[in-house]
Amino acid sequence: MYSTLISAEQLQDLQASAAPLMVFDCSFDLMKPELGEQQYREAHIAGAVYAHLDRALSAKGDPAAASGGRHPLPPREKFAVWLSGVGFSNAMQAVVYDRNGANFCGRLWWMLKWAGHEAVALLDGGLQAWSAAGGAVARGVETPRALSHFVLAPEQAALVTTKTVAHKLGRPEQTIIDARAAPRFKGEVEPLDPVAGHIPGALNRPFGQNLGADGRFKPAAQLRAEFEALLAGRDPASVVHHCGSGVSAVPNVLAMEIAGLGRAALYAGSWSEWCSDPSRPMAQG
Repeated sequence: MYSTLISAEQLQDLQASAAPLMVFDCSFDLMKPELGEQQYREAHIAGAVYAHLDRALSAKGDPAAASGGRHPLPPREKFAVWLSGVGFSNAMQAVVYDRNGANFCGRLWWMLKWAGHEAVALLDGGLQAWSAAGGAVARGVETPRALSHFVLAPEQAALVTTKTVAHKLGRPEQTIIDARAAPRFKGEVEPLDPVAGHIPGALNRPFGQNLGADGRFKPAAQLRAEFEALLAGRDPASVVHHCGSGVSAVPNVLAMEIAGLGRAALYAGSWSEWCSDPSRPMAQG
């Protein structure tokens, strides 16, 4: 079972073994929400299913959503229905990827853990690494698989609410790490949300810092050293990750796990939910 990363070569071996497997293409563009699906139709890993961030992995406008923010999480039950609809079952290994530097596919990795499914891994290096390794690529849309019945299991990923973040703000038992780029964290620019800034006391680690120049995750020892330097003695178990809408924070969640620092919690509502109420404290700089 692969539960963190899988290399292109390992995925090729897995495909050749005929093991129960489903690959998901999560490519997306926040400014052009239909671009990712268009790119999928032009080229994707052969057999991969497309997972649309807005339609499949978010629940905008759903009063039963499991979080707030720009990309509210769907209820676990609704997510299980989607998984069943694309033919994913509890017996399968899931592999997720994108062509965006792991910006979007981590969302599905985390959601499957949240659904109780441990056998999910992120393709290290994304579609670019797959193509470089000579992996089979297809065009168009894959033939739909037969419906399955995915059964939820106890949550294997911790979801933190705004109420909890606010209650523990400034306390040593909570360390907030913000995955947005430094200019957004500092409040110098804000292209997506109505207010610029960050949650008071948050640390900043832009999610792209987890990747090397080759687009793959840095070695575990390097990631550990970088996170320990950022935490500066704070307990890794106290970490709550967030970003703008709970999507690009996940590479930090995954990186800490690769580093052997445990699976930290995710504040999925993130800055977009936090700043929606002007009574909540906000910081800049």
